[in-house]
Amino acid sequence: MNIVRRNLLGTLAAAAMLCSGAAQAQDALRVATDPTFPPFEYTEGGKRVGFDIELIEAIGKLINRRIEWTDIDFKGLIPGLVANRFDIAASAIYMTDERRKVVDFTDSYYPGGLVIMTRKGEQGIKGPEDLKGKKVAVQVGTKSVNYLKENFPGTERVEVEKNQEMFQLVEIGRADAAVTGKPAAKLYARARGTLQVVDKQLTVEEYGYAIRKGQGDLVKQINEALKKLKADGSYDKLVAKYL
Repeated sequence: MNIVRRNLLGTLAAAAMLCSGAAQAQDALRVATDPTFPPFEYTEGGKRVGFDIELIEAIGKLINRRIEWTDIDFKGLIPGLVANRFDIAASAIYMTDERRKVVDFTDSYYPGGLVIMTRKGEQGIKGPEDLKGKKVAVQVGTKSVNYLKENFPGTERVEVEKNQEMFQLVEIGRADAAVTGKPAAKLYARARGTLQVVDKQLTVEEYGYAIRKGQGDLVKQINEALKKLKADGSYDKLVAKYL
């Protein structure tokens, strides 16, 4: 009888471990993004697509976590992360000293920087020195806002909620320029043919995934996954596809 009981208990324990492992594999990794910033995150045919989207999904597979996406305005990403509404903010976020005060970041996954966009053929703005006195569109919550405040106080900032609005304001002449991330600016300029990116870049920055403080294990897992994706060529394929 004791042997039977021991065998039964052993079977139940093994089953519990299997169930626990299966449950862990299905644990959702809650990721927030503002899907209005191609080529990093945007919607196409009602589906969320982009460099960040595919890279995070690939990371999820490597660390055995199902990705659960949440769409949110960019300005709400860091506050929402701090408030534990999600686990990761993945939305072409520059790693700044100011943001590091409240969240942690993964290793950099792509280099970027701020650039100036103007209407195609515009000759009045050839570099940063020409922004003084101009109307410059920026997206609320991005580094562009504080960058202009600190470095170009003579500009008239036109703050908008969405990335797309910046470009449209420049296209219709309600703003003289927009200051935004280099990859998205170049993509939009190529696609539309109505805007241009000024040659002189404002800053050189690095993109990283933001993670709530105290989640060191998660940061380590994602960094290791990024290294694997770069080593096996998956990362380069995504760069070629989107960037």
